[in-house]
Amino acid sequence: MEATVVKNAGSHYLLSELPVWAPFPAVLRGKVRLERSVATNPVAVGDKVRYELDGAPADARHPAIIKEVLPRSNYIIRRSTNLSRQAHVIAANLDRAVLVVTLYFPEIKLPFLDRLLVTCEVYGVRPVIVLNKLDLYREPAPEQVESFCDIYRGAGYTVLECSALTGEGIDELRAVCSHGTSLLSGESGVGKSSIIRALDPSLDPKVGLISAAHLQGKHTTSLYEMYPLSGGGFIIDTPGLRGFGLVDLEKEEISKYFPEMLRVADNCRFVPCTHTHEPGCAVKQALDDGLISPERYNSYLGMLEEDKKFR
Repeated sequence: MEATVVKNAGSHYLLSELPVWAPFPAVLRGKVRLERSVATNPVAVGDKVRYELDGAPADARHPAIIKEVLPRSNYIIRRSTNLSRQAHVIAANLDRAVLVVTLYFPEIKLPFLDRLLVTCEVYGVRPVIVLNKLDLYREPAPEQVESFCDIYRGAGYTVLECSALTGEGIDELRAVCSHGTSLLSGESGVGKSSIIRALDPSLDPKVGLISAAHLQGKHTTSLYEMYPLSGGGFIIDTPGLRGFGLVDLEKEEISKYFPEMLRVADNCRFVPCTHTHEPGCAVKQALDDGLISPERYNSYLGMLEEDKKFR
């Protein structure tokens, strides 16, 4: 029998035969754990698995046994931000990744967002950027809102302007998430749980507070969990991220996953071109012409430098 992993609690899981929502407990057979040992977690929320029952309907005393993880159509994976090579699969078989950011409270880190976007490009997941908490800074900082939207819309991404508190933009986001499976991800404190409650008030994930000392979010979601949305579709809530390292990406490839660079890179005089110092570089010319934002280009340079640390 086949089902989808809808909750990951370490060594225990919940499965459901989607699109029917009827979760039941399961555990992982040791052989599967060994076979999928490249990442720290052999099974991720969103994985489709084959399972068997131990002679009775699955319950806490007699969980189903996961026998096989089926091939993934895509996934999101991150590397530890220390110098180890350990990697963790955040979620699999996604229709989109909803990347939640805030300009302030906590303050946005564009290189962090750009690493998330590159990972989405690498593994074939369509990203949607949600700029949350507009109620806090649209009036005091309208230029910053416009600048952020211009940077990422100019790169080719969908940016939704939202406020989980006032409901601004929530209907548009609900329509985006109303079919398929959406991953909700971002740094701690950006309001992911509040957005889930705004999308579907019947859901009640924990809502965290912001640390006044550091203006950073405190972790509230500790598990990876999928929820059914009353308006259709499923959404995966994840713990707030404090770092995001790239996985399986050669430095020569990084620019291919910046859509605005890819559009002009074929015009570079030299191939391959690192877009850093070569004469006749079309990417640097586009940067000078304002077609590529300096913020995105600086993120690219940071990834090239970061790549050296892991080699």
